[in-house]
Amino acid sequence: MARIYLSPPDVGLEDRSAIERAVESGWIAPLGPEVDGLETELAAATGRDHGVALSSGTAALHLGLLALGVGPGDRVLVSSLTFAATANAIKYTGAVPVFLDSDRATWNMDPDLLAEALGSGGRFAACVPVDIYGQCADYDRIEALCAEHEVPLIEDAAEALGSTYQGRKAGNFGVMATLSFNGNKIITTSGGGALVTDREDWARQTRWLATQARDPAPHYEHTTIGYNYRLSNLLAALGRSQLADLDRRVERRRQHNAFYREALGDLPGVAFMPEGAACRSTFWLTCITIDPSTAGTDREQVRLYLESLDIEARPVWKPMHLQPVFAEYQAFGGAVSADLFEHGLCLPSGSNLSDLDRERVVTGVRDTFGS
Repeated sequence: MARIYLSPPDVGLEDRSAIERAVESGWIAPLGPEVDGLETELAAATGRDHGVALSSGTAALHLGLLALGVGPGDRVLVSSLTFAATANAIKYTGAVPVFLDSDRATWNMDPDLLAEALGSGGRFAACVPVDIYGQCADYDRIEALCAEHEVPLIEDAAEALGSTYQGRKAGNFGVMATLSFNGNKIITTSGGGALVTDREDWARQTRWLATQARDPAPHYEHTTIGYNYRLSNLLAALGRSQLADLDRRVERRRQHNAFYREALGDLPGVAFMPEGAACRSTFWLTCITIDPSTAGTDREQVRLYLESLDIEARPVWKPMHLQPVFAEYQAFGGAVSADLFEHGLCLPSGSNLSDLDRERVVTGVRDTFGS
């Protein structure tokens, strides 16, 4: 039987036609009408005034931090439970990450710890909450705290395009937000990402820095170090086609989550990542935790058994404060995200996951429980 992947690219005939359209137009380089169109459509999808299409979500966060003037020695508050790219982008600027633990209610940045950190003294150049596994953070409190302390907020919505919080779209929080279109994300451009903001000057600066900071001149003139971070017109065409299909993709992943909850919710020691009361999650990935004291098995035994069946499942993100490369940096809290990593497992959740394959996953998990 074919391998079941965690969240593979979902690319259909319309997506292929979009790429062919871009090829036939003659616009191949990292500019063109598809790039312009994608930027406009991403701004609309997130309720922003401006979008900038880039080569990755990491590039978007890097340039967003630079737009805020973040630089060497600055301290930046950031979720600990995330992929390394979030913290890496902070380090690219020379700034220092300060990690904040998760709350149990959403698995996102704990607002109480944010308040503690902001009140601990010293200046913070930015705050970067990560919308984990398709669910927005508690932005009512987080935005208010950042505003009170005059700390700019960048929403890392790499995993959450299509979700909402209090009816507001992911990508609409803070002074800017970043998105990812990596191959495993809810929409993909194979690689790619974007920055969205209401500030035209920041959008203009980001585009300039992303194209090697070329100054206006008939020759190649540079007064600032730039980056090769722009998205190609071909990939932008794919992104536009995928974005037009966002609602279906979100609904399919939510169906997977509902199915898993129904099929696995009776197993001893199994709990699902909660959906916050103010949130509508995309459930980019459906995540469970397994308590070995009552389950009779543990996360790793389940993962390895699924792997033996050619089913990909992965542990929940290892928190940044536990990563060797970031071990020296300050962290507020840490026990919650450490516990989620120890016991958490991400199940196959792609929008192209078939009903039959979903049954295979459930059967594999239940077999490890002897059920």
